[in-house]
Amino acid sequence: MIKVLIITYYWPPAGGSGVQRWLKFVKYLRDFDIEPVVFTVDNPSYAIQDVALKNEIPKGVEVLKQPIWEPNDLFSFFGSKNKGVSAGFLNPNPSVIGKILHYIRANYFIPDARMFWIKPSVKRLENYLRLNPVDLIISTGPPHSVHLIAKALKANCKIPWIADFRDPWTDIDYFHQLPLTTKAKKRHFQLEKEVVQTADAVLVVGKTMCETYRKLNKNTHVIYNGFDTKEEQVAELPLDAAFSLTHIGLMNNDRNHRVLWQAISELCQENKGFKDDFKLQLIGKTAPEVLLSVQSFGLEEQVTITNYVPHDKVLDFQKKSQVLLLSVNNVPSAKGILTGKIFEYLHANRPIIAIAPSQGDLAAILKQCNAGVCIDFTDKKKLKETLLSYYKDYKEGCLVSNAQDIDQFHRKSLTKTLSGIICTLVQPTNN
Repeated sequence: MIKVLIITYYWPPAGGSGVQRWLKFVKYLRDFDIEPVVFTVDNPSYAIQDVALKNEIPKGVEVLKQPIWEPNDLFSFFGSKNKGVSAGFLNPNPSVIGKILHYIRANYFIPDARMFWIKPSVKRLENYLRLNPVDLIISTGPPHSVHLIAKALKANCKIPWIADFRDPWTDIDYFHQLPLTTKAKKRHFQLEKEVVQTADAVLVVGKTMCETYRKLNKNTHVIYNGFDTKEEQVAELPLDAAFSLTHIGLMNNDRNHRVLWQAISELCQENKGFKDDFKLQLIGKTAPEVLLSVQSFGLEEQVTITNYVPHDKVLDFQKKSQVLLLSVNNVPSAKGILTGKIFEYLHANRPIIAIAPSQGDLAAILKQCNAGVCIDFTDKKKLKETLLSYYKDYKEGCLVSNAQDIDQFHRKSLTKTLSGIICTLVQPTNN
């Protein structure tokens, strides 16, 4: 039996997408003779919580917790909590104090605001590992402070290490928006390079990321995010009566594409039937700029907004929707963005519209699985044609998904791939 130590900031009761990847790996690792031990925070500052996810932690899995001091409480005192990039938003109208705090956070908390967790975590884990040896360490970021914990343990304890990047470091969508000094940028690039080159293996979630990190570490592998299934049989849910287009997850200003509002507004003006039948559902945290777009295009009657809901309820929204919408951030790194939501969309088995680069990683997955249409950020003509085509099928009662070959993205299949990489790095011990 191989024993692995997994270092992660996000763990139940954390909600949102950041917790899903390693919660699901931990769920299935024992099927491949790998025993996980999880190290996480004792008093985290999670923007979103989903207590129900605690029920998915396998019985008997050892979970170690270490307290953390985070400066978020200080930022919150000045009214900036959750307005920074860590929550997916940049405050469009920050106060003077807010600007100063944002500058301080960007330039003095490197690699991130969880940097104060590094030293006490290294000390705690070194003591633990003396009495409880493991065969491998895995760190998953962001936050990328966790990689620095693992890097120190590899050096001090001589244990193989896998660095998992759920998102890129300096190529992440908001990095170019941070008020970073030249010195701070250099430090980020330096730390990223050290982590990637020092790790025995690197995991990423998409091909574009893989191409970037493989230049620094040839032992870099793509393991996509995926979907999971429940053991119990779930009855089929009836589809929405309306012609529903549903977006699940964070809708920030970088995903607030003008082409979407233009296309819907024009279709509503040109086709009364479409206007009467259409409903856009935004499920998740929504930026103020999105609300302004809805209002400026006069779409209040067609758009409904629901704040964060538990993950199991999200799955119901996906399965009931007539069409599912993916909106990728319109940023320099857009081609490499492969949101984890795509794989749950595939499992929901509904047609998908993605507003994203037509030559990007997301477009490739949709094409490979024949699961939907990818539309460039400014291609209003194609978006209107696609919506009308789906609407026609909806009216005729034949709007279905023809997705194929999606089982490769089941969480258990992905964990099997992970187990193969782990086995190449370690020899099992008789734990």
